[in-house]
Amino acid sequence: MSDAYRELGEYIAGALGAAVTGTKVALGELTVTVRPSDIVKLTKFLRDDPNCQFKMLVDICGVDYPDRAKRFEVVYHFLSLTKNRRVRVKAELGEDEAIPSIVSLHPSAAWFEREAYDMYGVYFTDNPDLRRILTDYGFEGHPFRKDFPLTGYIEVRYDEPQKRVIYEPVELVQEFRSFDFLSPWEGMLQQRPLPGDEKAGVPGPMDKAPADPKPGASSPSPTPGTKAPN
Repeated sequence: MSDAYRELGEYIAGALGAAVTGTKVALGELTVTVRPSDIVKLTKFLRDDPNCQFKMLVDICGVDYPDRAKRFEVVYHFLSLTKNRRVRVKAELGEDEAIPSIVSLHPSAAWFEREAYDMYGVYFTDNPDLRRILTDYGFEGHPFRKDFPLTGYIEVRYDEPQKRVIYEPVELVQEFRSFDFLSPWEGMLQQRPLPGDEKAGVPGPMDKAPADPKPGASSPSPTPGTKAPN
């Protein structure tokens, strides 16, 4: 299968020329890297070419690499039921760059692109309804970016006196925080007690040793018809 995917990758790269910036086969999977401006061209080729026939869009997702000049990767997965093959397509984007929508070729991409926009802030041009899909109205930021704080910026609560939902900045009260810096994995390497270790020395109800026979008690006689042990 790896050889077949390698040949397919070479075929796609040869047919599209400079639009494809690289192909790779790893762990039995084919990955094609494309210029963002050529994503529609590549998607149409994968769908319509007789040797490809990747007519099903499985999903679209994003990846954030803050240390890269091209911070984001938009990742597409396509499936060919006819050929029984899968292909992964990647496009690298800077934080201020946009990528064309493929809704015209795969209508199901509309919701996937909205999710990538909501979570990562990746903008898809020509998407007819590019708005948030998972976060609430007025949400600030994009939660799947690596620099987004785990606590977020805004918290939501219901205010009983006002009888309405309140949006307010996140406030963490220090006295309600409990920090445990001990790792259970470190206990495997260092001989030091960790929380919960004290329970290991307490015998359970099934750990009682059998009682010793009383002095002078005779051992039970063998059952008739059996041979006594030597």
